[in-house]
Amino acid sequence: MKLFSCEHCGQTVYFENSRCVSCGEALGYVPESASMIVLGDAPAAVASTNTTASITATPELPPHHRCRNGREHDACNWLVPTADHDYCASCELSEIIPDLSDAHNDQAWRRIEAAKRRLLYTLFALKLPVTRKSPGAPDGLAFRFLAGTDDAPVMTGHADGVITLNIAEADFAFRENMREKMGEGYRTVLGHLRHEIGHYYWDRLVRDGGQLDAFRAVFGDERASYEAALERHYGAGPPADWGERFISAYASMHPWEDWAETWAHYLHMVDTLETAKSHGLTVRAPAAQRPGEKIATDRLAFFDFDSLTTGWTAVTLALNSLNRSMGMKDAYPFVITAPVLEKLRFVHELVRGGAEQGANRALQPAA
Repeated sequence: MKLFSCEHCGQTVYFENSRCVSCGEALGYVPESASMIVLGDAPAAVASTNTTASITATPELPPHHRCRNGREHDACNWLVPTADHDYCASCELSEIIPDLSDAHNDQAWRRIEAAKRRLLYTLFALKLPVTRKSPGAPDGLAFRFLAGTDDAPVMTGHADGVITLNIAEADFAFRENMREKMGEGYRTVLGHLRHEIGHYYWDRLVRDGGQLDAFRAVFGDERASYEAALERHYGAGPPADWGERFISAYASMHPWEDWAETWAHYLHMVDTLETAKSHGLTVRAPAAQRPGEKIATDRLAFFDFDSLTTGWTAVTLALNSLNRSMGMKDAYPFVITAPVLEKLRFVHELVRGGAEQGANRALQPAA
């Protein structure tokens, strides 16, 4: 994630900011250009009420208005082209949300939507296809954020382009308790979203992209019984040597989960490296673009897979060292072995190909 600055006073602002903490100007994020603009020149009502009056920031920027969730709930800082729907490119993907009259649900929903916007920021940067699921786009994407009960529990997962998330995952105590019970080193809302959308892109890029044979050569045969793998994993646990071949214990359960865990890890790497670059953190090996190589976007902190992984090693060593200096556990509790590295390389190459395929058939903001 890159850093932004307030156009009015020059103060650093962050992706989540809807107002500058220095000068107080209202801010809006434009996903098409990955930019933060000041809304001060717009009618005051646009920044403070639920009006849909248009905002025109520059001659180059078409009229925009605040997302409906920003206007009515102050829960989103993204802007929407006036010719489009009420909801921004992120919020329009939310097919079901919990009852917001419940304060706990409202807080959970805000945290989840914030994580989803960060997820989409990276997908847009990678130029991957992101299209809202609809009768005219059955292969599109939708999110359902649900509150479970004892009688009707909610299982987080993906099915046919629909990602379901139990909103309890937005509660730190619940999530930490589950992390301990599952023996996980890492568990976050953003991690869940990145994992589940990995299943969605497996459908789009691997299955529908004619990459099944190549996938099986790296991850194994996904035709193996998922139900039997699930029972084996939770009955006997992961294989003793899982750390030599998989990024996480859960990845060892089935090739589909290995893919989703690896995919999520790749998005962790991309976003974190861009953040490090934005903060001026120098990695030991500068990125070097190979002659003739097409890069996904100049916003990324790397050009090729080698520079990605070299930079990642340097950044994660620094992250863990900083945490240890504060007496905290490692921020990065993973080990990338040679087999895992090849799986990440497979994802990287597929993402590049998916970006080229998706450029002409997806409705998505441009980097």
